[in-house]
Amino acid sequence: MITYEQIKKSPEINAYIKQGNASLQVQGYTDHSETHATIVAKQAGRILQKLGYDKRTVELAKIAGYMHDIGNCVNRNGHAHHGAILARAILKDMKMDYNEIALIINAIGEHDEKTGQATDPISAALILADKTDVRRNRVQSKVPEAFDQHDRVNYAVTGTALHIRPQKEQIQFNIQLDESICSMMDYFEIFLQRMLMCKRSAEVLHMKFKMTANGNKIC
Repeated sequence: MITYEQIKKSPEINAYIKQGNASLQVQGYTDHSETHATIVAKQAGRILQKLGYDKRTVELAKIAGYMHDIGNCVNRNGHAHHGAILARAILKDMKMDYNEIALIINAIGEHDEKTGQATDPISAALILADKTDVRRNRVQSKVPEAFDQHDRVNYAVTGTALHIRPQKEQIQFNIQLDESICSMMDYFEIFLQRMLMCKRSAEVLHMKFKMTANGNKIC
């Protein structure tokens, strides 16, 4: 069976991730490099592991997490759909089981908040992992004066934590913001749709999504 470690070492996959991130950097987007891919992969796997899913489902979530943004090498618009098509060809060449390919391309194709939604545990875990990767070092611009709203919000983040609490049936996202850089309103103007997507993804996992910002309960 194809493993996460094989996927992470694939020259083809890593070339697409690198090109996608290079293109997004020119356009002023935040980090979508191998660092982001690895964080999302590990977090998606961790979510399902904590919730008691079997090892193979956890592994497939990690694979989907690592590959989820390869479509950015084609175009940022529609990147989830482009990525799913690219992933199908790559995984088919690697002789992955068709049923597993279907799960992975579905998760990749559904992860963008503009067009997608969680439909099963793998897509739900991927969405939660992706949308909660908010951090200062995702900002690729080195000139604060050139920061756009997305850059300011990410740069204002001083800490995050995602807690999986099966006994309480809760997934809780805690975020710390430097409000001298960005207000809570700025954060939610950018991320409200993503947080709503997290809420619905948690529900697919039979959990409730909770969030605090600077210690204050948001939902």
